[in-house]
Parts: sequence; structure tokens; C-alpha cells
Amino acid sequence: MSVTIIDKPKIEIAPDLLNELMTKSEEMGQVVLHFLYHSGMWGSRIRIWPTTYLYDQHSAHRSELVHIEEISMFPTWTDIQPYQNHYFSLIFSGLPKSCVIFDFMEECSNQGNEFQVKNILRNNSDIYFFKMS
Repeated sequence: MSVTIIDKPKIEIAPDLLNELMTKSEEMGQVVLHFLYHSGMWGSRIRIWPTTYLYDQHSAHRSELVHIEEISMFPTWTDIQPYQNHYFSLIFSGLPKSCVIFDFMEECSNQGNEFQVKNILRNNSDIYFFKMS
């Protein structure tokens, strides 16, 4: 699976939802990851495991997954039709203020194709955008 970090996304998110997520991130110290997932010619099935975390690369801190939007939690699958874009979001507990780089890791035993993005440079908003195919 190929993952690209999007610095300046062209994804349109409803302004009221984006404002709400930004406010939550600032008030509660949450980290928000938005994904654009593109399925291939045969379609796809995706889901997220509850054992998905953000890891600060310079400490032992691990941020917990606290909320999901538009993706199923294990064991349920989200079906995506062939050649379709699917948008989903994950919200995690906050990272330490000292964190400058972190990894997003889905930990699932014997499953393969787990979601992973390493070496994410932290930004001031703690809101990130990714494209997956």
C-alpha cells in the first residue's frame, strides 16, 4: 500500500466539521488524521483496529485512538467500490509538547496490509492529511 503525506490538501471538508475538529484538537490536545483512500480495479475492504497508535519517536509516549469517522472498527469491514475514493478520519489523544516527529502504526496480528505512516513531522495544528492507494 502506498501512502503519501499531503502538505496542502485539496480535499474539501465541510467547514463546520473542520472547525469543530480544529477546536477539539486545540482544546483537548487531540491529533486528527484525515485519509483519502483510493480503491483499485477490484474494489477494497478496509477497517481499523483498536490497537492503532501514534508513537512519539523521541519518547515512550503512545497516543491512543479515541474516535473514528467513516471507517469500520475491527472485526467489521468498510466496502469500497472499484476505482472509488473514500474519506475517513481518525482522532487520537494528544502527543507530548516535546514531540517533533511521530509514527502512525496499526498493530494487528497476522493480518498484513496494516496502515502505517512513519516519520510524520509534527505541525502546529495537529491535523494531518494522507492519500492512500
